Amino acid sequence: MAEELTFHLADFEGPLELLLTLVQKHKMDLHNIPILELIDQYTRTVAADAGADPETASAFIEMAARLVEMKSYLLLPRSEEGERLKQEFTGQLIEYDQCRRMAGALRAKGEQAPVFVRRPLEVEQDNTYDLFHSPQVLADCWQALAGRKAAVVRQPTQQQFEPLVTAPMVSVTSRVVYILRQLIGGSARKLGQLFSRRQSRSTHVATFLALLELVRGGRVTLGPDGAMTMRRGRLDRTKENE
Repeated sequence: MAEELTFHLADFEGPLELLLTLVQKHKMDLHNIPILELIDQYTRTVAADAGADPETASAFIEMAARLVEMKSYLLLPRSEEGERLKQEFTGQLIEYDQCRRMAGALRAKGEQAPVFVRRPLEVEQDNTYDLFHSPQVLADCWQALAGRKAAVVRQPTQQQFEPLVTAPMVSVTSRVVYILRQLIGGSARKLGQLFSRRQSRSTHVATFLALLELVRGGRVTLGPDGAMTMRRGRLDRTKENE
């Protein structure tokens, strides 16, 4: 008669630990486990612990259902599925046993290692300010902190406004004509040849917008490497509107 066990599910971290405990308690060979006997002991243990917390017992009940399914296959004569489930289950138990043994060895080494703890050192702080500043600098900083020094607002000079006012306005239409002339004459074959450092910023912007209009209208196409191709002749306005 099998020995009555009074295990509680809350004493184990998981179903595999309970299974290994049953194997060790009955001195079973881990590499040749009597699966049917182990399944019966496990299911009796889970069923006997009726007071277990549902959240704790859920993993054990799931393993019990898995073992019952395995038992149903093993009771059949020459069941390949039962043998496969048995080998998978045995391998899982062996791996868990090896991990548990390794964890115990590491825990033992950690407990044997000496641990030295000392109080933190007290660091002496020197609040002496060693930098030297002129009295005027200190006075300006004090006035700035006190809010007595108003910010100096400088009015822009005519020289700053003059480049903005006198800059020539470049129209997009004029750059459209410029691009078409460059393409017809063969002076520009790639996108980068339409721009130069000598041109103003407004010229660059107008040239870029003109090129977009030509591409949108189907008059100019751009290749992957920036090559430009101009389409001659009359364009289909229906496609252009689309």
